[in-house]
Amino acid sequence: MANMSLKKNPMPTQEPAVRAHNFDEVALGYTEQMAIDEALRCLNCKNMPCVSGCPVNIHIPEFISKVKEGDFEGAYRIISKTSSLPAVCGRVCPQETQCESKCVRGIKGESVGIGRLERFVADWHNAHSDEAPKTAEKNGHKAAVVGSGPSGLTCAGDLAKLGYDVTVFEALHTAGGVLVYGIPEFRLPKSIVKKEVDNLVAMGVEMRPNVVIGKTLTVDELFDMGYEAVFIGSGAGLPNFMGIPGEALKGVYSANEFLTRSNLMKAYKNDSDTPIMKGGRVAVVGGGNVAMDAARTALRLGAEKVYIVYRRSMDELPARREEVEHAEEEGIEFCLLTNPTEILGYTNHNNPRDERNGFVTGIKCIRMELGEPDERGRRRPVAIPDSEFVLDVDAVIMSIGTSPNPLIKSTTEGLDVNSRGGIIVTDDGATTRAGVFAGGDAVTGAATVISAMGAGKIAAKAMDSYIKSKC
Repeated sequence: MANMSLKKNPMPTQEPAVRAHNFDEVALGYTEQMAIDEALRCLNCKNMPCVSGCPVNIHIPEFISKVKEGDFEGAYRIISKTSSLPAVCGRVCPQETQCESKCVRGIKGESVGIGRLERFVADWHNAHSDEAPKTAEKNGHKAAVVGSGPSGLTCAGDLAKLGYDVTVFEALHTAGGVLVYGIPEFRLPKSIVKKEVDNLVAMGVEMRPNVVIGKTLTVDELFDMGYEAVFIGSGAGLPNFMGIPGEALKGVYSANEFLTRSNLMKAYKNDSDTPIMKGGRVAVVGGGNVAMDAARTALRLGAEKVYIVYRRSMDELPARREEVEHAEEEGIEFCLLTNPTEILGYTNHNNPRDERNGFVTGIKCIRMELGEPDERGRRRPVAIPDSEFVLDVDAVIMSIGTSPNPLIKSTTEGLDVNSRGGIIVTDDGATTRAGVFAGGDAVTGAATVISAMGAGKIAAKAMDSYIKSKC
């Protein structure tokens, strides 16, 4: 019998007062019965509008039908036809603005919890199946993938399924890209990322860490090594700053650096010797998902007070609503319609050797109001005269976006980029350099995991066509 409840089954979570002091996963996941009950809310629409909202076109009604029947492994097989990272997507994709935004049940209530069901199915499979992924018959061709983030892993997986010998070159020592250095353990456990990477290795994909394309090897050298096509999925890891006074003070981080120290370099562990600011009062500048991750990480590292400083209102805040709600529940304070103008530091002119010299002591801000809409339709924040004030903080984390690193462009002839540093591509991911394809944040700038995966899928198909056309 269909479940006609207007509300989706709530996701069990750790209590806020408990989770604010540990790095265990916040969301605990559905039980089998909860998953079946939520699946019964799906109307199995014939025109499947939800699929049109998924960048990798998961066959959503089909996998949900299997969940209704209690055939969780069958549901996993359906998801795996189009998604290489289901356990990841079920946790970090903004389903509310993608597949779930198209769900018919959302017209008169809440949409079906598609993301929660995807997570359940992937977790069930990982807990109950030790079957190795199937390897395709080799086709005798080689392809290289630069970067092991979501676009690179997806591209590599799709090429491996087509029989290619695929090598993934990763600059850092651990595969996973932003999934391991950017997203905290409490939102995406690293064991899950490792499991997804291990599945690709079992399919025959070779992972080569500690290789910086543009330094260790160039794109030209990859072709010289016999790779017939190259996919660039190097992400957007170059942090942006505001250009205000005080950004060079000790205690000012980019969100990328702060999260990398905590996530990849394990600063959150008690026995870690990775230097990072712990305790004190912290201001995080920005309002996206990365800002929420940085703020909630600072809290778990022992900060006594954490502020989100954002120049627009709550309605314009770009972070996922669930992440904002979790942050509020954990006690993080939102300073909205507020913009920093200077970071203040300590100076003892009488004692140049004072160890406190050069450290952050506060952040000067000005209050804002919303004016006329900008070119994207968002109302512009306008400073209110004579409204300056100071937040007393010991650290400032800048989370105002990132840009693609210019290294690959500067070492690769014939590769054009736009004014923001993103690699220029056609609809199928082809760049201006023959045989080189690109996708994800290296093209678009910082975006979502699932959109990067979609770009990786598109490029893999185009690379296959390109290589075959040369035979």
